[in-house]
Amino acid sequence: MTLFGTDGVRGKAGKKVSAINAMRLAMATGIYFKQFSRTKKILVGKDTRRSGYMIENAIVSGLTAVGFDVIQIGPMPTPAIAFLTSNMRCDGGIMISASHNPYFDNGIKFFDWFGDKLNREKEEEIEKIYEDLDRIEAAQVTGKEIGKSKRIDDVVGRYIVHIKNSFPKNSTLHGKRIVIDCANGAGYIVGPTILQELGAEVVVIGDEPNGFNINEGCGAMHPENLTKVVLDKRADVGIALDGDADRLVMVDEKGEVIDGDKLMGVLAVHLKKQGTLKGGGMVATVMSNQGLEEYLASHGLKLLRSAVGDKNVVEMMQKNGMNFGGEQSGHIIFSDYAKTGDGISSALQALAYLVETGQKASEAFNPYESYPQTLVNLLVDEKRPFEEIEGLDALKEKVEAEGMRHLFRYSGTENKIRLLLEGKDEDKLEVMMEECKTFFKGALV
Repeated sequence: MTLFGTDGVRGKAGKKVSAINAMRLAMATGIYFKQFSRTKKILVGKDTRRSGYMIENAIVSGLTAVGFDVIQIGPMPTPAIAFLTSNMRCDGGIMISASHNPYFDNGIKFFDWFGDKLNREKEEEIEKIYEDLDRIEAAQVTGKEIGKSKRIDDVVGRYIVHIKNSFPKNSTLHGKRIVIDCANGAGYIVGPTILQELGAEVVVIGDEPNGFNINEGCGAMHPENLTKVVLDKRADVGIALDGDADRLVMVDEKGEVIDGDKLMGVLAVHLKKQGTLKGGGMVATVMSNQGLEEYLASHGLKLLRSAVGDKNVVEMMQKNGMNFGGEQSGHIIFSDYAKTGDGISSALQALAYLVETGQKASEAFNPYESYPQTLVNLLVDEKRPFEEIEGLDALKEKVEAEGMRHLFRYSGTENKIRLLLEGKDEDKLEVMMEECKTFFKGALV
């Protein structure tokens, strides 16, 4: 079984992410972390899914069985786990979440001593241990070497203070009416609390998790409800998080969803003007619009493109000495403040910009015209290697000959292929996308 996708392990709770698999994976992870152990402590957090109870207990059993002490902190955002793992001097951190997926899925994300997500090489090492049952059996400890676990409920304050410190100390959100949709997920406590403490008038929705309503018709994946509330309450801006609060989608005062690329572009230029942007530009993914690249270039900034996944964005940022990057889907990384995408921290940077400029969101975050894009997700029977698909090279050449940019990739967590076309002529894009859909349906469905 292939364990790791683009962001940890993810799948249907009770199937791929079962109690047995979670315990075995925790034991494999513990064996891996023991090689570098300093404190023999691992931090474990989760989002609000019902299945989190099952998986959390299995992970605690697996880790204590190989000699680790476990600190359980309950529902907290993914970026909080990254921060607290390092802050509390743990050997590693584990977040139980399937992010923006429905409640019936769940997942497991891993962080090292520094609060960084594990790279592919480290994941492959854990996979090898996971498959070596003899090694797992031999690694179990006895007697006084068996680990213990304890639950700590007050670490939320540490994270709140940390995030608030990313907001300018001489500024306030007083006079701003903000709607925040917490997706019935892990940010339902810390998100509203931080905004209120910074002085905003806050309207909160999506803050009543019941174990099954995470991401359901709410949050970053469904901003339409946020849009209605922003208009109804005459708010200055709306903020939508996803289930583990590492993603940000914003809505302006007119009820329009702010384009993720435009948001990042404005913030990158703002950082340059402040003198805090490092590396002469930013990192985005192959999904980002050509308009972003041209906008940055007009301000003397470069755009580097990584593979999809905020982990890949962070790795490219680190390699190129950059401190800002993200994905148009809402994972935005200010590495001066967070190790990974952080929806709440990113929202504070955007809000600080609005306060400083005095502009309305619709004006501030619409600095250029995007190239038309069309994106389609197709369910597939199998994820055949692209090099084995006959006729694909010819299709790509035809797309390029029409002056369009293309990106064809498989989902890292689902049996889907994602088709992206970008060009100047929207009508031609639609025609070409129909041809691409027909081609891939014939080849993969």
